[in-house]
Amino acid sequence: MEQQTVVVTGGAGFIGSHLCERLVADGHRVISLDNYFTGSVDNHVAGVEYREGHTKDIATHVPEAVDIVFHLGEYARTEKSFEDIEVAWDLNKPGTFAVLEFARRRDCKLVYAGSSTKFADGGDGRDQSPYAWMKATNTELVKNYGEWFGLNYAIAYFYNAYGPRELTGSFGTVVGIYNQLYQNNQPLSITAPGTQSRNFTHVSDIVAGLVLVAEHGQGDGYGIGADQSFSIAELAALYDCPTVSLPARAGTRMQAGVDNTKVKALGWRQQHRLDTYVSEYIANTPQLPAHEQRVLVFTTTFVPDAGPAEWALVDLMQALPEVQFDVITTVFSEQGRTPTDLGDNIHIHRVGKGSVFDKYWLPLSGARVARQLQAKHSYIFAWSLFASYGALAAQLSRHTDVPLLVTLADQRLRSIPWYLRFVLRFILGDADQIHADDTREAKTAISLSKRTKLVRSIGRGDAFASQLRFAYSNFLRQRFDNKKK
Repeated sequence: MEQQTVVVTGGAGFIGSHLCERLVADGHRVISLDNYFTGSVDNHVAGVEYREGHTKDIATHVPEAVDIVFHLGEYARTEKSFEDIEVAWDLNKPGTFAVLEFARRRDCKLVYAGSSTKFADGGDGRDQSPYAWMKATNTELVKNYGEWFGLNYAIAYFYNAYGPRELTGSFGTVVGIYNQLYQNNQPLSITAPGTQSRNFTHVSDIVAGLVLVAEHGQGDGYGIGADQSFSIAELAALYDCPTVSLPARAGTRMQAGVDNTKVKALGWRQQHRLDTYVSEYIANTPQLPAHEQRVLVFTTTFVPDAGPAEWALVDLMQALPEVQFDVITTVFSEQGRTPTDLGDNIHIHRVGKGSVFDKYWLPLSGARVARQLQAKHSYIFAWSLFASYGALAAQLSRHTDVPLLVTLADQRLRSIPWYLRFVLRFILGDADQIHADDTREAKTAISLSKRTKLVRSIGRGDAFASQLRFAYSNFLRQRFDNKKK
């Protein structure tokens, strides 16, 4: 391309930052618009003009005349979109509409990053998740803008990008997650059935394809994906290290065969192979010392005094016999004293005297037990099932090397009396990561403490914790579904 002014939405993200790097190297003026939901200042590239904001406000943030818009700045996770449907809608619907209007009114070319999920499983992937449906309908809207208004556009589809700057936490990609688990000497998690296949494509190959599509592409159908496919089990085998099995997730697609005919007709050729990349990563990445596969759990009540959230936790722990779980909870009632044979990897540490008032003593007595356990064991992370008395016990026993994950499960923060919110500010404000299956609850959690970030890394336990949390969310949904029947 001759020198042009180019806008990259999501320019501080994984793929966007690599695209910006290439465009700057080619001599273009590059403007990045990113809301930093998953983007990072660590991905900034010298020579790029960075502007922070939502894509629905693109006309305000980019007043200049523009030649090309690469629209990569959307919510981009399949399974997690079940949790984040409001966030996904906000980022992927009004944002994309505004970008289309921007391109139409400025008379510039739009290169839209579609999602290959709509081609999965013979086309059934289109409706398998909120994310897949939103992306599929967005491509239809882009094509309609071409028909209605003569918009100059091209739609490209990425197939499982991997490479430098991948995310590893709750928004992580599988190769990035496996890289971190390998480096931390932790087992690789294989989501059932493990035979689901993907055409893993290096980010440099994707960027090369995007540039060709911008120069010569017109219309739909530019699949940018590697020729080879690997199952998740085959990918894990490349690392030659221990694995653990996790239950299947909602929205998981089994096959995503690539059609890269049109981009090849523009001159694109795959330059990188996944197996070579993994081999080089292993050769150049020393592993940390082996770490005990153990999780410290805090919950105010536990089986047999349990609801769907606690039973879902039992489901998860029984599905992972390779991982040890220390559960700090209350006696709570005489029933709570009854031994329950849950599995050899579940170790229950009860405090209290068998009263509903046990929960008030849990922050102090539970913290004492937690400190004793942390003196004996090393933990991947600590996990509080709720933002409650168990979470307070977790905070009072904090060990600097043990990150804290708080899940809100079926908790409703908005129903909590105002006078308890100052306690929650302490609990949530110091947590390393917070997750809620309900988007509104997540937003409430954030409002309680500006210091808390939903996607903040929890260090060494980040990738492993995210995999367990996804599995837990599935078990919780199953428990609620069974309860409704």
